[in-house]
Amino acid sequence: MMHNNPLQQREEAAGLDDRLFRLYDVELSGGSGGLEGQQQLADSHTLLVTAYGHGELMLDGERFRLRESVVYALRPGQTFGVRADKPDSLKLFVLRFDVFQADRSQDRRALSADERAVFPAHVEIMADAASQPALLCELIHSYWCNGDELERFRSRLAFQELLFAMLQSSGRPADDSHTGLEAARSFMERHYADNLTIEQLARIAEISPKYFVDLFKKTYGVSAMDFLTELRINRAKQFMMQSHAKLRDIAHQVGYNDEFYFSRKFKKEVGMSPTVYMKSRRRKIAVYRSSIIGQLLALKIIPYAAPLHPKWTAYYYSMYRSDIAVHLSAYRQNQHWEANIETLRQVHPDLLISMDELEEGEKARLSEVSPIFYVPTSGKDWRQQLQLTAEFLGERAEADSWLARYERSVATARERLQREVGGETCLAVRLLKRQLYVHCNRSMSEVFYGDLQMKPAGRGGREDNNRRVTLEQLAELDVDRLLVMVCQEAETLAYWESLQHTMLWQELKAVRSNRVHLIPSDPWLEYSALAHERIVEQAVQLFSGDRPK
Repeated sequence: MMHNNPLQQREEAAGLDDRLFRLYDVELSGGSGGLEGQQQLADSHTLLVTAYGHGELMLDGERFRLRESVVYALRPGQTFGVRADKPDSLKLFVLRFDVFQADRSQDRRALSADERAVFPAHVEIMADAASQPALLCELIHSYWCNGDELERFRSRLAFQELLFAMLQSSGRPADDSHTGLEAARSFMERHYADNLTIEQLARIAEISPKYFVDLFKKTYGVSAMDFLTELRINRAKQFMMQSHAKLRDIAHQVGYNDEFYFSRKFKKEVGMSPTVYMKSRRRKIAVYRSSIIGQLLALKIIPYAAPLHPKWTAYYYSMYRSDIAVHLSAYRQNQHWEANIETLRQVHPDLLISMDELEEGEKARLSEVSPIFYVPTSGKDWRQQLQLTAEFLGERAEADSWLARYERSVATARERLQREVGGETCLAVRLLKRQLYVHCNRSMSEVFYGDLQMKPAGRGGREDNNRRVTLEQLAELDVDRLLVMVCQEAETLAYWESLQHTMLWQELKAVRSNRVHLIPSDPWLEYSALAHERIVEQAVQLFSGDRPK
């Protein structure tokens, strides 16, 4: 964590006279439930303050433990998500505000949005105990929710007081125990191959071993020994990318004397053996569409290059960003395709795989990079797409084996769901801005209604997808269970919050019987083998609280 000295802090705050801060939204949000862990874009300057509970903040791929007396400052354009340690155990104040820069060069004072960082080099800002940020946020929230115009003004005054407390505290170092903890963590990152003990690390942190164990887990969300294992496995992956690497040598280099113990540990952490992992790294296979990552992983192949983003490919970014050497842009459905092609041209992949729904000009540019295989989008379902991709890569046996396991898993899940749900009707709806849509894309139609044989309230086919629907129409359908996908952006989230308090929503059959299930966009919007395996697992978990065996 970076901290400024007081002189530097004053220099950074020198422009405050020309800045105006305007609070425009305050909410008390739960950090758990069906949407936990989903990533969203901060569309403005945002502050997060823990009201109560414990959890984790994921910000642009970096993890932070949510702590009391700490304010978390987010800049516009950053990607973040929050996860509670236990269901329904975390509440956060979320304050969104704009920053304007005053322009006195004209007679009339003009204002323009200022996107620069308000708190340079900071994410976590320690607050004085006397400032009590949670209590101050409670006042801000209560004034804001009053509805009276004068009370809103009062809320904004209290918000200025919170900003003052943060700016005053932003140069203050963290408490000694957390500073010592950072020193111990840095030591682990440098000496991961050594035989480290809790006692040794606690001495570095200058706290007792018992307190070290508890504080490390509370601060970083993982035990010290699990963190050490993660460091060793990630370093081993880097060694495995080198040609002619030997497993015994790699095990010794990362701190394991027994290569067989290392192999078991690696397979448990990564999901495949070191031998299979190294085989998957021999060819530099580039992926041009994120859904193909899910096809390759089913074939036990990790791509060399692929589109990754903490929001739009959240699962792959979280699980495989350290394994995928070259990260292409996955921002808003391949918006940066020209830059992606230039990146691929520079890294020279051996093979390139893409879906075929590209413009001819884009295809012509890709053909100059490397041999390319286009997976057909129409006329082939996901199983056929997986098999065609496997044939191109010489992995047909692996595809057949994966599909056989999937069918067994589906059969078990289907039997479990029929016991739990029976003939109850289901309907998935998607919220975007202030509108409801029926959600029935290919994955929903073929996996949820097809493989799992859930009973649709509507037609259950792709022709039903993206059809606008009103609350009155939902009431007429008399749906037993609703699956709700909420777009993770400010306007939609605000609409979702207000929608749940309307009489029409509360009178819906599924709402009255407490059978509304929140589903994330990932994996329910993706059409791939791995995404569908995860949909099956999530469906069982949603309806029964368990996972298929």
